[in-house]
Amino acid sequence: MILNKISILAALSALALGHAAIAAQPAPYHAPRTPDGQPDLQGNWTNATITPFERDKKYGDRLALTDSEVKQLEGSNAALVAKGNEPTDPNAKVTDLPTDCGRGFTGVNCGYNSAWVDPGTRIIDLQGVKRDSILVSPADGRLPPMRPEAQQKLRARFAGAGARGGAGAADNPESRSLGERCILSFGSSAGPPMLPLLYNNNYQIVQTKDEVAIEVEMVHDLRHIHLTGGHPPANVKLWMGDSLGHWEGDTLVVETTNMRPEQNFRGASAGSKIVERFTRIGPKQIKYSFTVDDPQIYTAPYTGEVALNSTKGPIYEYACHEGNYALPGILAGARMEEKEAAGSKSAAASGGGK
Repeated sequence: MILNKISILAALSALALGHAAIAAQPAPYHAPRTPDGQPDLQGNWTNATITPFERDKKYGDRLALTDSEVKQLEGSNAALVAKGNEPTDPNAKVTDLPTDCGRGFTGVNCGYNSAWVDPGTRIIDLQGVKRDSILVSPADGRLPPMRPEAQQKLRARFAGAGARGGAGAADNPESRSLGERCILSFGSSAGPPMLPLLYNNNYQIVQTKDEVAIEVEMVHDLRHIHLTGGHPPANVKLWMGDSLGHWEGDTLVVETTNMRPEQNFRGASAGSKIVERFTRIGPKQIKYSFTVDDPQIYTAPYTGEVALNSTKGPIYEYACHEGNYALPGILAGARMEEKEAAGSKSAAASGGGK
């Protein structure tokens, strides 16, 4: 009898502990509502992070970083920032610049003042998981293989540029990047997908009953996500595509098609389809996920996730053209090189005829 009572008391104690553990778990977060009853995504947000787009192969299929790995990565980034902020010797020459100054900058590109570079200082943290890559699918966190015909076109494109001695990129303004021409953001900041880059990683979201508008800090872009209607015909191509959204519970689901061919993120075709999901998972964070389906280019779709963290506003104007002498300088330099090359050929021909 005594043993039975002990067993019953132990079972009741375990049951009470179980109920206490359940009670201790935080309640699911429910986003506040707009006057129209929609989940409220409005505010100023940033996706700045040092988490890379693709995963380092050494992590394999592992998405979560350990605390020590996070400390090492964020510490290395802090040291890089501190090094870049050191005063520059006013007597230094171009040849004195480091050959590798981090973040992909080498040689003369190391002259780009680090004060302008602000990719973020932290690893992505979504619901307690510190991410080693933005891509979460495929499982290895890397882009799926390109189709053979897409690879062939890409190789031909680079071969054509090489055949022109590398000058093709400075043949005319249209051969420069969209960002340099102040048409669209650098990289894929405006999206879709909306991804972090070296600086200006801020966004402002405003909602109405029929539309969600996203102001993108980089360059000047404004995305219009329509909550009514349908996509225009496939032959109508738009910058940032045509985005059509709807609500699934607390998640805004956005399907984008009809992208302009010049906006070929990661070699994407004009027939690609991108599905984004915005879910406010806390007072100061939105979980942003995207899936790119481009069967003409890749053998499988791929999916990524980014944290949009609240930040102070306002978002200031990016006056892209004002005081921007780089583009005419690049083109003028290329024309001068061509003139000098033509002069050298002419001189050589004249000398050979004597």
